[in-house]
Amino acid sequence: MNLNIRPLADRVLVEPMEAETTTASGIIIPDNAKEKPQKGTVVAVGNGKKDEPLTVKVGDTVLYGKYGGTELKFEGKDYLMMRESDILAIV
Repeated sequence: MNLNIRPLADRVLVEPMEAETTTASGIIIPDNAKEKPQKGTVVAVGNGKKDEPLTVKVGDTVLYGKYGGTELKFEGKDYLMMRESDILAIV
């Protein structure tokens, strides 16, 4: 994927994964009751700060806080722009 967007400093662009549509027991979850996804794929990274290089890279699957990042729509897709410090783990 080649995006024409490049985050600055320690910011990371994440494409959120789809919210679960069914529970483990098979119950279908309506759109208005779905949990906000907390897992996504890194699609672009900044250059980091002077003394703090980034540890995530494009293609990493990451976990982030439920309300972390700023939602934005770019070329018809939804993304989250967040600082690397908002990312909790690489999975």
